[in-house]
Amino acid sequence: MSEVLHYINGQRVAGTGTRTSDVFNPALGEVVAKVRLADEADVNTAVAAAKAAFPAWSATSPLRRSRVMFKFKDLLEQNMQKLAELISSEHGKVVSDAMGEVTRGLEVVEFACGIPQLLKGEYTEQVGGGIDAYTTRQSLGVVAGITPFNFPAMVPMWMFPVAIATGNTFILKPSERDPSAALLIADLLKEAGLPDGVFNVLHGDKLAVDGLLTHPDVQAISFVGSTPIAKYIYETGAHHGKRVQALGGAKNHMIVMPDADLDQAVDALTGAAYGSAGERCMAISVALAVGDVADQLVEKMAERARTLKINVGTDPHAEMGPLVTKQHQEKVAGYVAKGVEEGATLVVDGRGLKVPGYENGFFLGGTLFDNVTPEMTIYKEEIFGPVLCIVRVPDFEAALKLINDHEFGNGTSIFTRDGDAARNFAHRVQVGMVGINVPIPVPMAFHSFGGWKASLFGDHHMHGPEGVRFYTKMKAVTTRWPTGIRAGAEFVMPTMK
Repeated sequence: MSEVLHYINGQRVAGTGTRTSDVFNPALGEVVAKVRLADEADVNTAVAAAKAAFPAWSATSPLRRSRVMFKFKDLLEQNMQKLAELISSEHGKVVSDAMGEVTRGLEVVEFACGIPQLLKGEYTEQVGGGIDAYTTRQSLGVVAGITPFNFPAMVPMWMFPVAIATGNTFILKPSERDPSAALLIADLLKEAGLPDGVFNVLHGDKLAVDGLLTHPDVQAISFVGSTPIAKYIYETGAHHGKRVQALGGAKNHMIVMPDADLDQAVDALTGAAYGSAGERCMAISVALAVGDVADQLVEKMAERARTLKINVGTDPHAEMGPLVTKQHQEKVAGYVAKGVEEGATLVVDGRGLKVPGYENGFFLGGTLFDNVTPEMTIYKEEIFGPVLCIVRVPDFEAALKLINDHEFGNGTSIFTRDGDAARNFAHRVQVGMVGINVPIPVPMAFHSFGGWKASLFGDHHMHGPEGVRFYTKMKAVTTRWPTGIRAGAEFVMPTMK
């Protein structure tokens, strides 16, 4: 059985940690590899390698750093299919969805290629007599990213391209459930000319995470995952003096107005709720059906949920694959049982699905609930599976209130033909990312990604301009070149004359 190793200082190493974790093929339900889990010594080794590489890399011109990113972009495009198939084999998502994931990550690489422009500061001549002022943005040092299982390529690429392009060195702690994509990315970065030690991959669990959070030489931490862990990451990292951006959970709502193009809304809702088996932080898991549109919406969504093409990820006709692990499959099935227990109407039950030839796979079919209320567990908590809840509301104001009252504020959407309602929604909704007739409003790479409320801990959103600010610190310089004038010491607050 193969073993997935760490990648430190330009090479794959076993490290000193003796613990391992199983890596599954979710469609087969079988262990296909073992991944090494880092111990404290491995964390120290990775940080030391990144720290040693930092002085030379940070002193490298932004133009040369961007050229490495350009080469990496080219290699990534050449290896997209290989990377997508690798993701599918360990995560379970269909290959076409994995290709989309890599594409969205590639967009951040393209953004990072423009780092010379992005790092330009500001200059003001004559802020005072013979005095000029300018600002620069400089790199932080060693930074780390802790990423989830659902996007083993895209989410790391939300982080490291910007971090590396701005002159930092990076340690990636990917999910131990699907760790292999990170190593392929590391190989491509090395081939692109990235110096050893600038990008490192450290596999592990809580021990590795805590090691990075508390290590004195790690300057910043980026995280994407569940809200309880995001809060822990933020509080622990901040307590140890680090910059932290920690993206947490979500419960994304879509309002379907009575005037919406219902067929368009159903198409959008089907992909947003059931794509990637619902294992997306931007998945739509609640549809707010306004007024008399509810009966038609339930009828059409039930037909879609029952007829989803569910199979192994390499099937070119598959729309949805298995969940990532047996434990997660059981957790999602538990939420379905809880919804029934609390009185929701189970319209389509995806439990017990068996795919011919893959009977041991971690499959769960599309599931649809009607008559869900805000007091129910399936409404309040993030399920992270192919489960859609329909909540019937009398009007737009009631729908908006439900969204604004929820603890999460990651993404939301409205489907309507009414421009006034759409504008009103975009202005008043208390959510970080908003879609108007767009079901999954993930910003492009040259904007920034992040939610509000319990969906984000920290001051900065991810990638885009916010990412550049997060991975750099600003320095303001005020200059004067006196010609032999020495006026003596001054003990008052300096002012510009």
